[in-house]
Amino acid sequence: MPEALDATLISLAVALMGAGAVAGLLAGIFGIGGGAVLVPVLYQFLGILGVDDAVRMHISVGTSLAVIVPTSLRSFMSHRSRGAADEQLLRNFIIAVPLGVLMGSFLASFVSGNSLKAVFAVIALFVALKMMFGKESWRLGTDLPGAIWRGFAGVMIGLLSSLMGIGGGVLNNTFMTLFNRPIHQAVATSAGVGVLISIPGAIGYILAGWGKEGLPDFSLGFVNLLAVALIIPITILVAPLGVKIAHALPKHILSRAFGVFLIVVAIRFFLALDFGAS
Repeated sequence: MPEALDATLISLAVALMGAGAVAGLLAGIFGIGGGAVLVPVLYQFLGILGVDDAVRMHISVGTSLAVIVPTSLRSFMSHRSRGAADEQLLRNFIIAVPLGVLMGSFLASFVSGNSLKAVFAVIALFVALKMMFGKESWRLGTDLPGAIWRGFAGVMIGLLSSLMGIGGGVLNNTFMTLFNRPIHQAVATSAGVGVLISIPGAIGYILAGWGKEGLPDFSLGFVNLLAVALIIPITILVAPLGVKIAHALPKHILSRAFGVFLIVVAIRFFLALDFGAS
């Protein structure tokens, strides 16, 4: 029995490190924090370890947000050095996005794991279809809206991203491209949005899960510190490579690749839904 447990833990560690490498690469390529990779991987292996399903999705989301903190910082600094990010939009988001994140973290303590999975799958699929089949003519405007609407968009990006455990790149990329901004600028700016989401998001999930029953060892609220320690070093090392790839890819290839990736993620979570649960 101890040997079997040791083998399971080793497999978990290897899988987490592998997920960290993929997450870091995607953080640089797509301007995302890597949560769309980390959340399903964490959810799967927490199940193997016998973690209660009532808290498994919450821990996956909270841990993902904690991992995204250094990944997003590293990715944003790499993009910023190239002058690619829209820093004016980030200044507009500096209050709105964290406010949305805190709202989402508060809601997470009341909604079921099944509901979190549904939110993740539906939004990922919607954005994927837009990225895959959207045309250049699909625009909501020729430029980003004014400060009030930018603030509203920031709140929604923060709220939904905190419920999904992602760094906001999925939603911010869509927002910016719908308002005629190039995908490369959207990707670079999304890395900065990830910073605004991940820090308050991780804190919020720690508080939301404080004292909950069924948490695995090494957990601080809904954040598992062992997973964070295993994943973060790899994501930091790999993120700059993703940035180089992003700036080398043509716009249409980058958009379609992002769409394919999101469709795969959405399908995985739709398959994991329990439609009989509340």
